[in-house]
Amino acid sequence: MSSQTKIDLRQLPPLKALKGFEAATRRQSIRDAADELCLTHPAVSHQVQLIEDALGVQLFAQVGRHIISTEEGRVLYPYVRAAFESLIEGVEAVHRHTLDKPLRVQTYVTASIRWMARRVPQFLTENPKVKLSLSTCAVEWEFDEVHADVGMVYCETVPDPNKYHWMPLFEYSLFPVCSPALAARMGPTPTPADLLSLPLATISTEVRNWQSWFASAGQEFDPSSPHMVVDTLAVALELALDGEAIALVNGPFVDADLASGRLVKPVDHRTICPGEWGLICRKDMKENVRVRAFMDWVSAHSA
Repeated sequence: MSSQTKIDLRQLPPLKALKGFEAATRRQSIRDAADELCLTHPAVSHQVQLIEDALGVQLFAQVGRHIISTEEGRVLYPYVRAAFESLIEGVEAVHRHTLDKPLRVQTYVTASIRWMARRVPQFLTENPKVKLSLSTCAVEWEFDEVHADVGMVYCETVPDPNKYHWMPLFEYSLFPVCSPALAARMGPTPTPADLLSLPLATISTEVRNWQSWFASAGQEFDPSSPHMVVDTLAVALELALDGEAIALVNGPFVDADLASGRLVKPVDHRTICPGEWGLICRKDMKENVRVRAFMDWVSAHSA
């Protein structure tokens, strides 16, 4: 049990009203205080009245169209000012302590290598006070709120808004890519059926994606087609870049390779799956200064 004496808060006037008193005293004007606090003139007058009623004294005297502090107001002001300055110092100390800890960001291997990691350096340049830890070791697709502050994840349905803050980024769209050399083996006008004659890279956690893509293209998928199973899209894309297989991409992770010609779309067909990629955090963390800065920055640079 703490040995410190209990504070009798009943002796204090309404704390919220003290902001109006502090500003009105410093400005010697109810109207200027209202403008500063983005309140109405009557609202600040009401705050001052609440304190006067609680203390049983008059804090301001009216002199023509202006106010001046009474003796009681002048006695109270330095204590209120010192209390506010102490609170601000405490808040800044908490912010400094928080900034010393890295912001924990969770995503998947491919999303990290081919999307997030390419943006993080610029974010840190623009936010030099923020430290960041990027984790890709989550076993499941779900956001790991125990070990991460923010996640860039895929959600088939919108997360529970009572528990999480969700910021959509882009669709979960499937389209095939391969090397130009492998595409050339299918001739000048390949069809979805032509892909079945070449090796397909299948991701172990997304075994139904090829079936969904072929079905959306009006082509029955033959599970006996040559294919190899890998554990991440990152591996599938390395196979595609080496001309060893066709990979099925599920997001904007090959834009640079398509632009450079290292990869091509053998068939210009894509299918949009339910859900979307997005940023997620616990609802009670969404106003955290680092979390908000990161989520807003990534959303603004997601194109």
